[in-house]
Amino acid sequence: MAAFDYLALDAKGKEVKGIIEGDSGKQIRQLLRDKKLMPLEITESKQKAQGKRSGGHNVGLHKPLFLQRSISATELALLTRQLATLIQAALPLDETLSAVANQADKPRIKSMLYAIRSRVLEGHSLATGLADYPKVFPELYRATVDAGEQSGHLDTVLERLADYTESRQEIQGKVRQALIYPAFLSMFAIAIVVFMMTSIVPQVVSVFEDTGQELPGLTISLIAMSDFVVDYGMFMLIVVVAAFVGFQVMLTKPAFVMKYHLFLFRLPIIQNLVRGLNAALFTRTFSILTGSGVSILEAMKISAKVVANLPMRKAILEATDRVREGTGVKNALEHSKLFPPMTLQLIASGENSGKLEEMLERASVQLEREQVTLIAYIVGILEPVIILAMGLMVLLIVLGILLPIFDLNSLVK
Repeated sequence: MAAFDYLALDAKGKEVKGIIEGDSGKQIRQLLRDKKLMPLEITESKQKAQGKRSGGHNVGLHKPLFLQRSISATELALLTRQLATLIQAALPLDETLSAVANQADKPRIKSMLYAIRSRVLEGHSLATGLADYPKVFPELYRATVDAGEQSGHLDTVLERLADYTESRQEIQGKVRQALIYPAFLSMFAIAIVVFMMTSIVPQVVSVFEDTGQELPGLTISLIAMSDFVVDYGMFMLIVVVAAFVGFQVMLTKPAFVMKYHLFLFRLPIIQNLVRGLNAALFTRTFSILTGSGVSILEAMKISAKVVANLPMRKAILEATDRVREGTGVKNALEHSKLFPPMTLQLIASGENSGKLEEMLERASVQLEREQVTLIAYIVGILEPVIILAMGLMVLLIVLGILLPIFDLNSLVK
């Protein structure tokens, strides 16, 4: 069977789009008529058609990688949970993919699942079908599924992946939620100060300048700042935007990224956050892979790829070489001095007791809790600092305006 995209008219003359499976276009038309739909256009799913043009081989991409679209963490977590649940219910893989595709709301996800199902029906493994969509299913995901298929425990592996994706989504949601208020507060504070400096201050201060009164030093400074913002405000905005864009461009250069990531390790609180988040991601991934039957060396190599911090990623790859030479995982990672001591102790305990997977899982849970607490602590400090800075700035502006008024009143008396 293949997946077909269709455009049809319902009984009310309204256009209806969707995806349906069938052996041929003729069969699809009959299926649509049975549903009381008038077929207008029927085309074989783009993913499937492109797979045929590539000779049916797994080329890794049906279209250029930069043109592929990913899906959200929420969608991936839901998709994985549905697959895990249906496979645990002993439903055949092709029927599982079809059922999940039918439940998908977005045509893009529905079409992708039907294309993967077609690959499975052709005799390919699920991991091979997933490899056609690397932007949707990262290497960790595909390697874990492949290990589950080879070991015969695909249902357990998918359950682990579902827990992993949901846990990661939950942490990302907590981080975003924690940062929303400080971000909004910062933008609001900047907007208020800019408005006062460009609109309020020039109008009020012009009254004192016309009187020829000698102005206090604070007021003179305020006038100078106001003139600077009015005259060069747009230029400053362009410089800030250019600096941001330039920084993003520099982040595409590995040498600069390495220096930037090393610089983060020198910042007092940020270094703990960076180390903890990346170590949590590494231990969680390492735990899933080892628990799915992937070899230690391969698991470390794949886990290194999901670590965003380049120094830590390099340290993991170097540790992989040491493990290959016979060194323990804990000693190999300890050499870089980049990983939290408690994490290394848990890994050592897992190696000694033969429960490495369990200890890695425990380390990841502990690290994730610590990072959520640390983020809440940083945000808790950031909020009053922003409020205090905004209040101080507004106070200076108000004083700069009121001081000449007080002087004027004393002269009148």
